[in-house]
Order: sequence, then structure tokens, then C-alpha cells
Amino acid sequence: MRNISSIVVHCSATYPHQDIGVNEIKEMHLKRGFNDVGYHYVIKKDGTIQEGRNVQKMGAHVRGHNRNSIGVCYVGGLNADGIAEDTRTAQQDASLLKLLSSLIVTFQSIKSIVGHRDLSPDKDGDGKVESHEWLKQCPCFNAMDEYKFLIDNS
Repeated sequence: MRNISSIVVHCSATYPHQDIGVNEIKEMHLKRGFNDVGYHYVIKKDGTIQEGRNVQKMGAHVRGHNRNSIGVCYVGGLNADGIAEDTRTAQQDASLLKLLSSLIVTFQSIKSIVGHRDLSPDKDGDGKVESHEWLKQCPCFNAMDEYKFLIDNS
């Protein structure tokens, strides 16, 4: 069994008209040379939670942080002009909260929920990853702040 210490929230970086799911993302990942879909879970626009890569297998969703994390991706993240934006539907928002809560109960070793962008390198060495250092804007919202109430760090 893997020692899972974090959940990394992602967006698929797709446009509003693209209503895709785990199969389409898997196809995109296979074309990039992955051996499977990189995420453990995908949340479709209607809130459907789809299982991707088996959670007991290391993901392929954020370089250098896959060994001890679970990757969760919501479909969206770009507006109609292709600009990064939090495009979660109400259904996705509810399903994401439900999934994260469930994973924390299942894997009691989880100590953090972060966005992909939060795992960018700290280029200026000040001890925090700031927006000018993000390699990607994914997931296009502040996952650490939004879900900090789920993590009991007492």
C-alpha cells in the first residue's frame, strides 16, 4: 500500500465546450507517452466522479510529487478565450468536496491538499511559491485555502 500524504488538485486545461472525461484525458496522456491516464480521479462537468489510474499506483500528474500523492482533476480551467479561469460547475464543486472528504477518511495519512501550481519551484528562494513562480495556473483557484478546513493539523 502506498504512503499517501497529499492530494493534488488539477484542471484539464480545456475549453467550456469540451465536455470530456477520463477516457479522453487518458487518450491525451497516451499520446504524450504516458502508460495510462496520469490522474487517479477525473470530475466531469456534470459532477460525475470517474476513476482513472488505480489509487494504489503512483500517478503521473506532477513531476517530482507523484510517489506520495493522489491526483484529482476537474474538467475545465480555460474560458472561451483560452485564458486560465476557475470554470468549475456547481456539480463539480460539490463532487470535488465529496471526493476530497472521502479520500481523507480513507487515507488518514493525508496531511495536505494543494493545487498543481503550488508545487512549482520556489525560484526566488523566499520559502513560498508565489503566482509569478507558477509553471501553470492549474487548477485556476487556490486549493490550499479552499480546502484547508478538511485537514486537521492539530
